[in-house]
Amino acid sequence: MSTFTASDGARLVYTRLGAFTSDPIVVIPGGACRGVDYLEDLAGAVDERGAVIFHPRGTPTSGGLSNGWWSDADDVVALLDALGLPSADVIAHSAGTRLALSVAVRFAPRVRRVVQITPPATWLTGTEHDGEAIGRARGESVVDEALLSMRTEPAPGQAAFDHHRAIEGPAGYARWTEREQRHNTVGDWAWDADLAWFRGIPDDAAARVLAAGVPDVAVIGGADDIYTGREPVHRYAEILGARLIELTACGHYPWVEQPDAFRAAVRELLAR
Repeated sequence: MSTFTASDGARLVYTRLGAFTSDPIVVIPGGACRGVDYLEDLAGAVDERGAVIFHPRGTPTSGGLSNGWWSDADDVVALLDALGLPSADVIAHSAGTRLALSVAVRFAPRVRRVVQITPPATWLTGTEHDGEAIGRARGESVVDEALLSMRTEPAPGQAAFDHHRAIEGPAGYARWTEREQRHNTVGDWAWDADLAWFRGIPDDAAARVLAAGVPDVAVIGGADDIYTGREPVHRYAEILGARLIELTACGHYPWVEQPDAFRAAVRELLAR
């Protein structure tokens, strides 16, 4: 692990993945603020170009609490400065896609293109979430239990957060085999950090993203992603003018369930 200094003096962490090149891809994890080890090696998708994995505030490695995903764009720019990168290609997953959009809108010259993996979409589109219908169609008791938990507001605190996370795990995958169950336990995740991720967000954040536009964005979606749903992601890609690659038999973590297809999709999108 390496560190850099943010604009407020905080020491934040980044790690290298794949080749050590002069033009690495910047990877922003989701969670929010989940330990970045859940990304594994991204199925080797960035091995040739090399990547720098950003550890946002609130992750176990960088510590502290997020200033909110809109403001944390300042930290990504500080990372680019520390690496001597005038601009970069960005890959972001899940909650991290909001931060990627904030960087692209607030600091447009610093972002060449954005590849978004299974982004939450209803906040930007206003589209009704259809993930529950995807889950019910599975007809699996563990998924039904996950859906019930997702409809229930958890009590405050880490214990309740961990309890709900454990029950809702099956909703993140198209299958619930030993591979998915093992991955679900990877990456520590703090309740207060997740909460802080959403503080201080401008009321017009979505409008500002839509007004500014993001010049080169692509989306990788999972056809069986209960968390994001299907229709919201399709609408999200449409209004952003993004190319959408939807992977079948795939939930929220495509590098876990469809590593070959995911690897090919990332490389194709970044080669354009």
